[in-house]
Amino acid sequence: MKAGLCKSRNYVMTRKLTIYISTLCTLLSSHAICAQDGRTAYNFLNTTTSAHAYGLGGTNISIIDDDIFLYEQNPALMGPEIDMQLGFNYMRYLGGSNYAGVRFGKEAGEHAAWAAGIQYFGYGEMKNTDVAGEILGTFNPHDMVFSGSYSHDFSSYIRGGITLKMIYSSYEQYSAFAIAADLGINYYDPGKDLSLSAVVKNLGGQVKRFAEHYDRLPWDIQLGYTQSLNGGPFRLSVTAVNLTKWHLPYYDKENDNDPNSPLVLKDKFTSNLFRHLIFAVEYAPADKFYIGVGYNHKTKTDMTTFSRNFLSGFSAGAGLKTSKFRIGAAFAQPHIGGTTFMVNLTTNLYEFKR
Repeated sequence: MKAGLCKSRNYVMTRKLTIYISTLCTLLSSHAICAQDGRTAYNFLNTTTSAHAYGLGGTNISIIDDDIFLYEQNPALMGPEIDMQLGFNYMRYLGGSNYAGVRFGKEAGEHAAWAAGIQYFGYGEMKNTDVAGEILGTFNPHDMVFSGSYSHDFSSYIRGGITLKMIYSSYEQYSAFAIAADLGINYYDPGKDLSLSAVVKNLGGQVKRFAEHYDRLPWDIQLGYTQSLNGGPFRLSVTAVNLTKWHLPYYDKENDNDPNSPLVLKDKFTSNLFRHLIFAVEYAPADKFYIGVGYNHKTKTDMTTFSRNFLSGFSAGAGLKTSKFRIGAAFAQPHIGGTTFMVNLTTNLYEFKR
């Protein structure tokens, strides 16, 4: 009787996994012809709301942690362990921009979970002028994202997830609305502390345009690898991003010692390879504390003509968990005049009932 029940459950799990992967492949093939060979809008969607991920290079889809904001990176990382977690995030970004949001998650049985959140991206106050340059007033451009996520265990090692996002943008008298979805899958072996992930992000499009021009979403394919070193407290992560396009050329000074040096285009194999990769190392001696650093080569090379310094491309973060709260913070300095700081504060509502 038990053997038959196990076979039935395994068949159901296998069928669910097959359907999920088939859906993922179908959506991938339908969007392949729209690979990013041109300009995209809504690039704020590439800015993480997770201090944990931001400290590890800005993107990490495979790190295992019961942090509700980390699941924004990959919905397949979310599980029943998230039950009744409430979180708030804030980020001081470049150019006086401020980002803030709230997110809540809850289990949905023994093998599933769901989450919902609101994220605000504000870009400060800007002047409104006419064609002659006369100031007519000021306005506050902003974007908002309303999201809902669901994840389910396909087996004891494999979990899949999906996030649906409603995106609203308001820039002075112009506004737009878009719908996007993220699909993710994760394989985790707790015995080896090995995590492998794949995510397709921002599949979708505009429902309401700013004007006649159609703005495309920055859809992307990402792969992630995380594993502890010899079973110890150190974990290494490698994340591959922007996999919809191999060539990621950039301009660099011909002579770094000459401020007037002409710019040359860099589009070699090595530069393209490393501009797709994000590296991170984390020290986590217990589940209540972590500290990590990340390196994003694309961020560093993007800042070649914008007064970058030694810290450009690097980021660092740390987190501490107590019986009531969890706090995470991250820091980065893409260039000399731009210091960014992010903080997450989360709590489990069950803890206040005890």
